Amino acid sequence: MSLVQLTLVAPRHLEEELVEQFLVHPDWAAGFTLFQAEGYSRHHETLSAQERVRGRALRMAAQIVLEAEHAQALLDHLRQRFPKRDVAWWLTPVLAFGRLA
Repeated sequence: MSLVQLTLVAPRHLEEELVEQFLVHPDWAAGFTLFQAEGYSRHHETLSAQERVRGRALRMAAQIVLEAEHAQALLDHLRQRFPKRDVAWWLTPVLAFGRLA
């Protein structure tokens, strides 16, 4: 079993819709972590006027540790549901994962 960490960064208004998709597919996303973030990108077309002045946009980030095959399935599903340029993702190898108790 090869574990990866999927990180998704999206506009905050998509947070509930993304979480809903994670919850609908617990076999892919058995657990996840959400946090608020700010981001900068050269792609300014989706930024509000306030975000352009600030030089960064309000975002949400989600991190999920899951099997590599499940990550691909989840990404394929999310691509169909959210074909948006302002949703970024990346995969990182996970060397180990566990609980302290």
